[in-house]
Amino acid sequence: GWSGDGTVLITGGTGAIGAHVARHLAAEHGVRHLLLTSRSGPAADGAAELTAELAALGAHAEITACDAADRDALAALLAAVPPAHPLTGVIHAAGALADGVVATMTPEQLALVLRPKVDAAVNLHELTAGLDLSEFVLFSSIAGVFGGMGQGNYAAANAFLDALAHRRRADGLPGRSLAWGLWANSTGMTGGLTEADLRRIARGGIVAFEPDRGLALFDTAATLDEPVLLPLRLDTAAVRAQAATGGVPALLRG
Repeated sequence: GWSGDGTVLITGGTGAIGAHVARHLAAEHGVRHLLLTSRSGPAADGAAELTAELAALGAHAEITACDAADRDALAALLAAVPPAHPLTGVIHAAGALADGVVATMTPEQLALVLRPKVDAAVNLHELTAGLDLSEFVLFSSIAGVFGGMGQGNYAAANAFLDALAHRRRADGLPGRSLAWGLWANSTGMTGGLTEADLRRIARGGIVAFEPDRGLALFDTAATLDEPVLLPLRLDTAAVRAQAATGGVPALLRG
């Protein structure tokens, strides 16, 4: 569970979903010490307001610019966590998109997506190995399970996170990967998607959910003893309609 005395690190903590989770941990789980990282840190849009919101909820939040894919920078950040409030939880919610079909995908497009997801996850995994963590949560995507058109790099990055959760569990460490479905547009997580993209996704049966639903799924996942879970909302009628044309992910066939 989440410790009130310990520090919880959220990578991508000033992003839309990271900020929602930070508020949720403070309001509903009694977390009092939050370390939120992003590339922009305190300069990120809404960072000052987020700090104030969390303070009003009784939590002290430190927002810092740290690229978790930079091993030395992350090591320095972890070393600075005060002993009075040691690191007890990690949520890796950082990520980026750089879509393109596999045949024309450049090394730069691969690196842009793999670095914040995969490199950062490996660093978090290795640099916290000696710490007494109660939670280690990876935010991945159904793209890693179902695939996504033009998202081979993103699918690979998320599949890695799912595999890392399995590896940690096998090693007796806390580990859970949440392969998220589609958060509503208001979260900012669909900012890169056009209306046509959203219609195509809806035809495939994936329905967006609002933040309160996502946070409820986040809590439910913590009660289940599975290393990888898929929190998503399905339109089963749309899935059945897609099945008639054969365009359904293997996991949903049957």
